[in-house]
Amino acid sequence: MDRHEFFMKKALEEARLAGDEGEIPVGAVVVCNDRVIARAHNQTERLNDVTAHAEMLAITAAETALGGKFLDDCTLYVTLEPCVMCGGALAWARVKELVYGATDPYRGYARVTPPVMHPRTRVIQGILASECVGLVERFFARKRKCPDDRRIPGEDK
Repeated sequence: MDRHEFFMKKALEEARLAGDEGEIPVGAVVVCNDRVIARAHNQTERLNDVTAHAEMLAITAAETALGGKFLDDCTLYVTLEPCVMCGGALAWARVKELVYGATDPYRGYARVTPPVMHPRTRVIQGILASECVGLVERFFARKRKCPDDRRIPGEDK
């Protein structure tokens, strides 16, 4: 199995945990020297915190594990393209590599100009994309069937 697919599967495990908890199913892992040093999934509902995205929580956990604020030798794997907030945090953390599964046409960081990501960060997209997007699509399909939330992903309230 390809290295990127192996670690994206770890991020997908986290995304499934998020979905099981009623969170938008996004998961992230931080890898350093081919070892997972941090893992997280969305917890915005649980923590009542709009910043509790998988990426933000994984960055914090990785920085704690390494004892410093920079992730120069780390790769962040995330199932969905990071938003602008998370992209900015990844830039400040100087992550070496960002690998994500599905693009986010509504809120992804790549939609903004000038570029948010640190210029030295290598970005790889589309790893296990169909599996990553499938989790999100199934989550919102279930939510739309529920009478208390009929929003479509990407639409404003």
